[in-house]
Formats: sequence, C-alpha cells, structure tokens
Amino acid sequence: MKETEVPGVLLLTPVPHHDERGFFTRTFDAAIGAEHGIDLGPRAQDSQSRTRRGVVRGLHGRSGRGEAKLVRCAHGAVLDVVVDIRPGSPAFGRHLTVRLDDVEFTHLYVPPGLLHGFQALTETADVCYRIDRPHDPSEDIAVRYDDPDLAIAWPLPVTTVSARDAAAPPWRELRG
Repeated sequence: MKETEVPGVLLLTPVPHHDERGFFTRTFDAAIGAEHGIDLGPRAQDSQSRTRRGVVRGLHGRSGRGEAKLVRCAHGAVLDVVVDIRPGSPAFGRHLTVRLDDVEFTHLYVPPGLLHGFQALTETADVCYRIDRPHDPSEDIAVRYDDPDLAIAWPLPVTTVSARDAAAPPWRELRG
C-alpha cells in the first residue's frame, strides 16, 4: 500500500505467484482494503472497459456524495489520471497520473470527490473498476480531457474520445 500526493488516493500492488503455467494474483481482498480504510460496501458494482491505443476515456466523476472506486488494468497498459475536485482539499485542482498495467498489477484507489480518466497505451487495454455504489446517470459530471487549465500531458496523440467527452465543459465551469 502506497499513499500518493493526493490525499486519500492509494496505490495497491499485489504480489502475484508466477510459475510455468503463468500467474495467479488476488485482485481484491476486502480485509486488506479495510486495514487501509477502503470499504466499497455491500452494493459494490464491478465494471470493465476495453479500449484501443490512443483513446482517452474521461474525465468523469459523480456529483453529490461522489463515488469511490478501485481501478486496475487487467490487460495491456493505461495512463490513469485523477483530478481532485474536493473543495478545501490541499490538492484541489491538481491531477495525478499513474501507469496501470498487467505486469505490475497496481490498483488505484480513488476516493469520492475526484474526476477519473485514462488513455490506453497498448493496442488493447482492459480496465476493471470496483465502484462503491450503483451508477446513477443523473449524478454524472465530466470535464474536458484536454482542458488547458488542467494541462494533462497525455503520452500519445489522442485518437478518439466519445461525443460526451468531446462536449464536456471546461474545468473552470465545474470549479465555479
């Protein structure tokens, strides 16, 4: 378990067992998570996305009480990005980038109150999310992935974004 410079954002790296067959690793253990304050609750939802190289998904979040999520890349590699939008946070308006891949198996814990997005770095990247509550589309919020005030340095040319992400408002509108 490693803390990051954004309060509450944690990196968890399991220790896989490798042998001639391949590997085995535990991708989530509620008891270990609880030791570090991670409780995704009994209504947790698991989701997965498959993304092509260069595609950016995000920056997405939830209004209201937000959502907590545990993110990992099950296949390939992504540059994962979180933006702190919690009023009063010492990291408000700052972003953190982390490489998630299928070699190190690092998981990113994203507490409520952050925007999240990523760019696929490999031909195919499968990202898995464990979210603390069911999705409510009425609470969706988004900020443009290429907002100049956030100045996120995507490592590859951005090949595709969804229509929703392309139409997302700038950071200054969300922060008020």
